[in-house]
Amino acid sequence: MKKILLAAVLFIATSATIQAQLLKIGVKAGVNFANQTGDFPDQIDKEGITSYHAGLVAEVKLLDKFSIQPELLYSTTGASYKLSGVSEDIKNELGYISIPVMAKFYLNNTFSLEVGPQASFLVSERNDFDVKNGETFEFGVNAGLGVKLTENFFLQGRYGLGLTEASKNADVKNSVFQISAGFMF
Repeated sequence: MKKILLAAVLFIATSATIQAQLLKIGVKAGVNFANQTGDFPDQIDKEGITSYHAGLVAEVKLLDKFSIQPELLYSTTGASYKLSGVSEDIKNELGYISIPVMAKFYLNNTFSLEVGPQASFLVSERNDFDVKNGETFEFGVNAGLGVKLTENFFLQGRYGLGLTEASKNADVKNSVFQISAGFMF
């Protein structure tokens, strides 16, 4: 009976260690350098905005050099517009719940290439003018580079490009460059 109990304890301890190596949960936050692409009339000058993102991240190790990294983020994107003859800028800031699912290819123990799709759901829209024209769903793709500083701390740089329209009334798509820092538990 003691041998069975000892074997069960060793099995549970080994399973917990293996699971801890296969699944990691963490948090990340960072800065967004966002802009919007599309066809704009000559009398409109467009500039990007600086905003933020923050949320939860998980990493599921499937192979020695390959992982899947799903994330749940709050992220803001948009742009600032200046119309000819108007003294004030118009700032359009869109807040999304974003769900990127990144395929993560490790080049070595420190660096990884990341690529994957992203679904985003509009939850807030802040404009300097009274128009509610944002699409409620956006689909896009992301690509970037990750750096593990330690076993728990990481940095990421990522470019995201919206493939669907961000506005109901214009041919506008979001694009964003993100720099993130995070911690895996």
